[in-house]
Amino acid sequence: MNVLAGQEYGNADLEPEVCWQAAYSRDARFDGRFFAGAVTTGVYCRSICPVPFAKPDNIRWFASAAAAEAAGFHPCRRCRAAASPGTPAWVGTSAVVSRALRLIVEGALDSGNVEELANRVGIGSRHLRRLFVEHLGASPIHIAVTRRVHFARNLIEETDVPITQVAACAGFRSIRQFNHAMLTAAGEPPTELRRMRSVSPVPTSRPGLLIRLAYRPPFHWPGLLAFLARRAIVGVESIRSNAYRRTIEIDGVAGAIEVRHAARERQLLVKIELPRYESLMGAVERVRRIFDLDADPLQIAGRLSRDRKLKPSLTANPGLRVPGIWDGFEAAVRAALGERFADQAPRASLARLARTFGRPVTTSIPGLTHSFPCPEDLAEADLGAARIRGEPASMIRALASAAANRDLTFEASLNLHDAIARVRAVPGISEQMATYVAMRAFGEPDAFPIPPARAPRSAECWRPWRAYAAMHLYSAGPVA
Repeated sequence: MNVLAGQEYGNADLEPEVCWQAAYSRDARFDGRFFAGAVTTGVYCRSICPVPFAKPDNIRWFASAAAAEAAGFHPCRRCRAAASPGTPAWVGTSAVVSRALRLIVEGALDSGNVEELANRVGIGSRHLRRLFVEHLGASPIHIAVTRRVHFARNLIEETDVPITQVAACAGFRSIRQFNHAMLTAAGEPPTELRRMRSVSPVPTSRPGLLIRLAYRPPFHWPGLLAFLARRAIVGVESIRSNAYRRTIEIDGVAGAIEVRHAARERQLLVKIELPRYESLMGAVERVRRIFDLDADPLQIAGRLSRDRKLKPSLTANPGLRVPGIWDGFEAAVRAALGERFADQAPRASLARLARTFGRPVTTSIPGLTHSFPCPEDLAEADLGAARIRGEPASMIRALASAAANRDLTFEASLNLHDAIARVRAVPGISEQMATYVAMRAFGEPDAFPIPPARAPRSAECWRPWRAYAAMHLYSAGPVA
């Protein structure tokens, strides 16, 4: 495709003057918000690219990397456009696009089509395509393909995973399809990209793959780690030496992750140990959700700073994120056992549950011994063996049965009300429990897990970012 066609893609809502200001300043907070395509070279760059941009008349602005590639541009090798932070999960005013993006990340278009995706977000496929072009400058299919291509390219450049395994990890159904997609998007075949790579794999004495995940600054790593540490399950999770570690299970395969913060590079360094890596892309996306890497801190702070009560925390804790969780079922079980947003986590009960019903896992990380029980492990279990009885035991078995039968799923919801309603359909689950699950498992940015009696009067003004406001209240001290 002629790169001059870029004028028709992805720049409907972009103001060139604002884009130029951000590009000239190389401000990392704008990284991934838009991309610049040079018609003279056919290359598109991140706003932080160290290479001087072309003359204004030769630049086309794009709302997403997929829009630039759909217009025929290839990613810059210098700024590694394929490694930029992902498109913000909550784009503009379109919650529909946000939820559809979450479903695409979860693999909705790997095995389904756009019509099915549109049905899942409650609109027609034609309207969904229009919204994607309006907000992201590219169709849902282009977004899905670009996601796979970028993931594959990062594996090619950052790891020594064999090219054939890279194709499988990135979700391509055949080597031929993989080669064609990489050649179209990058202008080079995968083997040539591996030969020309500019990033050397980091040597390590431990097994596993090291993946780099970018984010938009600011990023409050201490706040995330402190929240997770207070809820860490012995044998399943560990926070030591400023790193988060836990056992994982995905598609029936068990392993472990270790996550560290590389502040200077504005990245998380994720070590993933799995016996095989067909589900690697899904594992990486779960890590992104745990650490809320798709958040747009500028947009969130801009809204919340209107309330003077939150300003001190916004200043003291810039880039505070909402912690997710590896598995939605785990979040629901935690809530059933009494874990709440501001209260002490039932860590002893959770540890006994994991030790009694979780599956043993062998990893290179000391202290990680079991995976968290899956629904099938608990649906008919005698939880008395873990000293869990009465109403909590009944709720956990009901949750496990609903999840095992797919009556309860934790994929992207239609809206906050839908997310809460799904969990509340399980007998015994309260509104507060379901809201906590909606925040951590569904990633609902407006979920407000603080009880109404304790909520400030101004809470309604914090929409649609009440989950972030709750984190700021939490970081400021006891939520009373």
